[in-house]
Amino acid sequence: MDDFSTEFPSHDPAWVQDMHANHYLQSWSKQGGKPRVITGASGSWFWDSDGKRYLDFQSQLVNANLGHQHPRIVQAIKDQADKLCYIGPAMGSDVRSELAALMNEITPANISSTFFTTGGSAANETAIRLARHKTGRTKIIARYRSYHGATGGTLSLTGDPRHHLTRADMPGIVRMLDPYVYRLPTGHRDPANCPVAQGGPHLEELLMYENPNTVAAVILEPIVGTNGILVPPDGYLQSIKETCEKYGILLIADEVMAGFGRTGKWFAVDHWAVQPDIITSAKGINSGYVPLGTMSVSTELHDWLRDYPLPGGLTYAGHPLACASGVAAIRAMQEEGTLAHATAMGEKMRAELHRLAEKHPSIGDIRGKGMFNGIELVRNRDTREPLVPFAAKGADAKPMSDMMSFAMNEGLYLSFYSNVIRLTPPLNISEEDLTTGLEILDRTLEIADRECA
Repeated sequence: MDDFSTEFPSHDPAWVQDMHANHYLQSWSKQGGKPRVITGASGSWFWDSDGKRYLDFQSQLVNANLGHQHPRIVQAIKDQADKLCYIGPAMGSDVRSELAALMNEITPANISSTFFTTGGSAANETAIRLARHKTGRTKIIARYRSYHGATGGTLSLTGDPRHHLTRADMPGIVRMLDPYVYRLPTGHRDPANCPVAQGGPHLEELLMYENPNTVAAVILEPIVGTNGILVPPDGYLQSIKETCEKYGILLIADEVMAGFGRTGKWFAVDHWAVQPDIITSAKGINSGYVPLGTMSVSTELHDWLRDYPLPGGLTYAGHPLACASGVAAIRAMQEEGTLAHATAMGEKMRAELHRLAEKHPSIGDIRGKGMFNGIELVRNRDTREPLVPFAAKGADAKPMSDMMSFAMNEGLYLSFYSNVIRLTPPLNISEEDLTTGLEILDRTLEIADRECA
């Protein structure tokens, strides 16, 4: 029999790496790698076991909206742990009710009530289940350049190539094209004349083939996140919403990344005054300190649910520790002027990126809102040939992975998708830190410039 010990040398970085490589399963990865061991973080920075500091230009998984170790959130979790760590979803809880009331305040006017989940996947899974329950229809329309989660249903909705790794084959999913303004469908250059970029006309055509009476919902990210930071043209979301209303189809806005101030407004739909039937979110609601997601529904849906049961539930729905962290985060954002700061810093970032574009021929497009930004890299601006192919891996992605490695060695944490670098720092990043990050990015882009024709 093995001699088990309750004492582990967890202070030893080499031991941490070995246990990570041999006993921990890392998501979306081949196993066996030995990561940097992170020992602390504060604000927009984190550091490793060697004491090297990194500026977090990604907010980790685009969820640390208020940065690392925000004192108000940390204290709220401690206080709640002292008071009540857990109580079931059917019981009353002061922090659960307070968070529900705050959600009613900050969501669009038609949204009135919220189901609290453990993350974005569970929120989207519940949303599509509710849409089918309410309408009695089965089909869900989702877009190709999308990511909606890692559960069976949400991976089926997802267009991101990761869904090919699994049997993501939930029936009833219909795909529509994306309002990718920089790369419109063949034959189009002007979004005003492109039915896909207009939204409603493209959806109408799909519904003609699919029969609108079979479609329960359209789910979309108002601004695409993981798959390239795609901002729709003005009028797009309004047109989609009008078409949904015409046929009694529910509109689900997946704001898991874009919500809670990431774009400079509470939710991305607020930029266009669109009121979805359902909004899902997670990540930035509490900067990821405790697992928490939301599915918020319209007053009409809430009233319907007075007579019909909600088709879903979780042991940890509305977990008190999570709700306490959510309350603290929203209060902090309200009182610290976070949305206004994110708007101002986002404008500064994009202005600096346009300045960098004058120097770096590899920058083909700059897009975003608030602190939700991306730069698309090309080999040739005239032809718009991507720096690397779509969903490139391994050697095909080498220019992008080389840039990520260079930036990390310089103390800047970046990430990419295909040929797009995502730039999503904490919403409360200082102007000094923003400038530092952009200076490192400037040097990093020299790697891409070498690939330009």
